[in-house]
Amino acid sequence: MPDLSAFSLAGKIAVVTGASRGIGAAIAAGLKEAGATVFGLSRSGTAPQGVTAIECDLSDDAAIGRAFDAIAAQGGRIDALVNAAGISLPPQAAESELARFRATVATDLTGVYATILAAYPLLKTTGSAAIINVTSINSIRGFPGNPGYVAAKAGLSGLTRALAADYASDGIRVNALAPGYVATEMTAKSFADPAMHEDRRRHTMLGRWGQPDDMVGAAIFLASDASAYVTGQEIFVDGGWTAKGLAISSDNKS
Repeated sequence: MPDLSAFSLAGKIAVVTGASRGIGAAIAAGLKEAGATVFGLSRSGTAPQGVTAIECDLSDDAAIGRAFDAIAAQGGRIDALVNAAGISLPPQAAESELARFRATVATDLTGVYATILAAYPLLKTTGSAAIINVTSINSIRGFPGNPGYVAAKAGLSGLTRALAADYASDGIRVNALAPGYVATEMTAKSFADPAMHEDRRRHTMLGRWGQPDDMVGAAIFLASDASAYVTGQEIFVDGGWTAKGLAISSDNKS
């Protein structure tokens, strides 16, 4: 019989950024249910019940440093770091397209790297830690209207592979979890629009949008000892979006 205890996170300490809502909140709650002690970082300073909330803006290096100083004082180590925080700005949210691009990359890519660097001393002490970067199907597909977001997620995919190589000697595994279209506040506009909703639904093989809880199983796997020989990988949890070829309708499956 397989040893399913490898999937347990009992006794582990995890940190999840973007823990106040959406995918980050679901993963934070899921890691706690799997047995981990979880610290949740967010700009609002809120997190799911049972998760220790810490206010932190990932575009502020000093705030990141303070957050990990607080975690060090309480835990002394980190077994799993999940970088789920991210922003997607509409064009009118910035004074120019370049400012929008810079703001997006500052949080979604540079902020993630700053977080990893701040967490590194605490990850290194365990000898078998895991970093999970939440990317997107945007990391390998071209999407219109938001080049900063697409560039940041593609960059984060590359950063995942680079750090997997750099940190392997420390026993730190670095992987990415790439969601497809998931019903969150970030995708609320397209989810609520009937035509956009249907277009995205039909683009998947499974014929539905994802939910934040759909990301939890993969996150637990990547954070646990069950994935001890997995590093430098990007796991797509997208309902088959990126693998889909010829469109298949319900009345024509040939």
